[in-house]
Amino acid sequence: MITTQPPHRTRVAVALVLLALFAASPAVVGAQTDPGSAREAREHYEIAAGPLAPALRALASRAGILLTYSSEQTTGKTTPGLSGDFSDREALNALLVGTGLYAERLENGGYVLRDNADSVTRTLAPVAVTANQLGQITEGTDSYTTGAMATATRLVLTPRETPQSFSVVTRQEMNDFNLTNIDEVMAHTPGVNIVTYDSERTEYYARGFAIQNFQYDGIPMTRNSAYSAGNTLSDMAIYDRVEVLKGATGLLTGSGDPGATLNLIRKKPTYDFQGHLTGGAGSWDNYRGELDVSGPLNDSGSVRGRAVAAYQDRHSHLDRYQRQTSVFYGVVEIDLFPDTLLTLGADYQDNEPEGSTWGGIPIYDTQGHFNDRSRSFNNGADWSHWDQYTRTVFATLEHYFENNWVTKLQLNHQINGYDAALGAAASGNPDPADGSGVGLWLGQYVGKTRSNAADLYASGPFDLFGRRHELVVGGSVSKRIWTNKGYGAPAGYTGSVPDYYEWRGDIPEPDWELNGKDREVIEENGVYATARFSLRDDLTLITGGRLANYQSEDVEESDVPVPYLGLVYDLNHQVAVYGSYTGIFKPQSERDESGTTLDPVEGINYEAGVKVGLFDDRLNASAAYFRLEQDNYAEATGGLTPGGDTAYRALDGVETKGYELELSGRLTDRWELHAGYTHKVARLDGEKVDTLAPENQFTLFTTYDLSGRLAGLTLGGGARWLDKTWGDVTYPPSGTTRHTVDDYWVVDAMARYRFNDRLSATLNVNNLLDEEYYTIFSWYSTYTWGEPRSVNLSATWRF
Repeated sequence: MITTQPPHRTRVAVALVLLALFAASPAVVGAQTDPGSAREAREHYEIAAGPLAPALRALASRAGILLTYSSEQTTGKTTPGLSGDFSDREALNALLVGTGLYAERLENGGYVLRDNADSVTRTLAPVAVTANQLGQITEGTDSYTTGAMATATRLVLTPRETPQSFSVVTRQEMNDFNLTNIDEVMAHTPGVNIVTYDSERTEYYARGFAIQNFQYDGIPMTRNSAYSAGNTLSDMAIYDRVEVLKGATGLLTGSGDPGATLNLIRKKPTYDFQGHLTGGAGSWDNYRGELDVSGPLNDSGSVRGRAVAAYQDRHSHLDRYQRQTSVFYGVVEIDLFPDTLLTLGADYQDNEPEGSTWGGIPIYDTQGHFNDRSRSFNNGADWSHWDQYTRTVFATLEHYFENNWVTKLQLNHQINGYDAALGAAASGNPDPADGSGVGLWLGQYVGKTRSNAADLYASGPFDLFGRRHELVVGGSVSKRIWTNKGYGAPAGYTGSVPDYYEWRGDIPEPDWELNGKDREVIEENGVYATARFSLRDDLTLITGGRLANYQSEDVEESDVPVPYLGLVYDLNHQVAVYGSYTGIFKPQSERDESGTTLDPVEGINYEAGVKVGLFDDRLNASAAYFRLEQDNYAEATGGLTPGGDTAYRALDGVETKGYELELSGRLTDRWELHAGYTHKVARLDGEKVDTLAPENQFTLFTTYDLSGRLAGLTLGGGARWLDKTWGDVTYPPSGTTRHTVDDYWVVDAMARYRFNDRLSATLNVNNLLDEEYYTIFSWYSTYTWGEPRSVNLSATWRF
C-alpha cells in the first residue's frame, strides 16, 4: 500500500532544528508519521493531467490528508487533472474520474482508494504506509513486517511476489527491543548467527556463509572484516529498517555473497512536522541520547528535511572497556517538479573505544583443559583501541514519466576508516601452574576505504500479448580504494605476559615503527535487466541477469553472466508457491601456500517455497527449501602464505542444503510477532564444512498491547536458540582437536508504558536468565563470552 501524508504548519521550528544539527555536523534523515485529520476547508489546486500516482501525491501534500492506495491501483491509469478551489473529497473525486476508483473516508480523517467493483469486506483497517523505489517505509506502521521491498530485483514487490527468502527487522521491532546497533538487529534476524572476533569485530553468517555484502539504500559496499571499519558497528538511529536477502544477490551487486546481503534503508523526510527525543540508561553505566526531527521546510511542503543525532557512552561487562559513539544524519527531499524528486543527504558516525580486545580467549591451557576465564576478562591493554568511523554523502534523482515509467540515478560516496593501536594477551596457551606461555599480539593499523558508486536504471510497465508486464534496465559502476599503514613494536619491546592469570592490561604502549603500506583498488561495473512477465492472472515469471566486470590487482574477470530466474504461482489471493535460480559470483582475496590468489567462487543457488500473506499482507509467512552449489570455495589449510597470512585451498563441489520457516507481522490488532527456524548443512564429499554456523537455529520475538485492559501497557519478550557448533582448534598436548560449543538459549523481555500520546517509557532486559554462552573462532583457536544479563530503561518524548 502507498500512503501520501500532509505537510504540517509548524515549519519554522523544523528549519531551526535542522539548521542547528547541520551546523554541528553533516546530518539530517527520513521517516513516517502518524496520520493527521482530513480538513474540510477548500484549497486551490493546479494539478496537470497525466499519470495518476504523482497527481495523488501532489493532492495529498497540498490538502494535508493521509491517502492510502496500492501501486496496482494506479499502474497504467491517468487523471484529467484539477484546476480551481475544492474540498478534499471534491478534489479526490475529480482526480479519480474515469479511473474506476473511488475514495473512502476513514474514521481517522484520511482516505483509502477502493475499486468500484471491489465488494470484498476488509477484516482489518488499511495499513498506513509510505512506499518508494526502495519499498515500504516501516516507521509509523507499528508492524513487524513490510508491505514491499526492492532489494532482490529493483522491482518493488510484496513479500508474496518475491521469489526469494528475506527477513526484515522493522523500525517498530527496533524500538520495542531497544535495538540500537546492527549486532542487536542481526540477533533478531531469523537464520543469521553472529561470531565474535573481539570487542570491535563481529561476523554475520547466513546459510553457513559469512556476510560481507552490505548495502545502504540499495547501493552495495563490501566489508573487509580483517580491517573492520564501521559496518558492524552501525548505529540504528538513522535507519528505517534492515532487509536481509537470503541466497545469492549477484543480479544487482555483481560480486555477491551466497549466504545473504544486508540492506540498511535510511529514514526519509516526512510531509508533516514530527520528532522525538529519547534518553536511556542501562547496566554497566550505559547511557544514550537520541534526537530525531523531520518535516516540511516551505509552505507547500515541496522541500522536506530530517535530522537525526545520537550519542552513546557505553561501558561494558568487560573490565576496563568502554566505547563512545556519535551519530549524525541529514537528508533533504526536493520536489523539483511534480514528477521529479531530488534527495540529498549525509551521515556520519564515530566509534571511539578504550580497552579494546584483540582476538578472544585461548580455548585450552597447556595441559589441554578448557581455559575458563571470567566473562569480564579483557585480554586488551589499557591503551588498546580500535577506532572506526564512517562518512557518507549521497544523492538520488527520480523522475516519473506519464507512461508510469520511472528513472532513478543514485550516487554514493562513502569513507570507512579505522585507527587501531592494539595490544592483547592472546598468543599461545597459559600454563596452569604459573600463568606463563602467553604472549602479546601487538600492532597499529591506520587506514580507510574510499568507495564511490553510481547506479542508473529505468523501470516501468509494458504491454505484450494483451497483458501488462514490468521491466527494469540498468547499470552500475563502483570503485573502492583501500589504503593501510601497518606498524609494529620496536626491537627489544617485551612481548610476553609474565602471569596470564594476573593480567590487568597495565603495560606501556610501544613506540610504533612503520612496517609497511598497503593499497588495493577494486573496480566493478555491469549492466542488468529484470523482466516480470504476467503469464496469467495467477502466474508470473521473473527473469533477468547481469553482465559483471571485476578488476583488482590479482583478479580480472570480464562479462561474467550472473543469471536470475523466478516463477511465482498464486494458489489464491493469499498463498503463492515459487521457485528461483540465481547465479553466484564472488572474487576472493584468499591465497594458497604458494601465494597465488584463489579463483572466484562460482555456483548456483536454487530455492523453492511457499509464501502466505494474511490480513491485507499485514501478516506474512514463508517456508523455503534451498540448495547452493559452489566451486572454488576457500578452506584454510592450516599453513601460511609466503607473506605469513593464513593459507587456503580451493574446494569444488561444496553443497549446502537446508530450509527456512518465518512468520512476521500482526496476528491481531494488538499482537506483533517475528519468528523463524532455519536448518542448513554444508558438505564436501560427505564431510561437513562451515561448522562455525549452527545447523539449526530458532528465533521468536513478540509484543502484545494490553491497552484494552491495562491502558498504555505493552509487554513483550523473545528467545533465540542456536544449535551446537564446532571447529578444529589448537590443542597443546597433541596439536589439534575438535572443539564443540553446546547449544544455548538466550531469553529477552520488554515492557513499555505509554503515559499519553507523547510520553512513553520502555524497560528492556537482555539475557533475562543470565545464560553463560560463548562462540569460538577456530582460526584463532579462541572463544568469546556472550554478554551477561543487562537492563536498560529509556523514555521517549514525541512532538
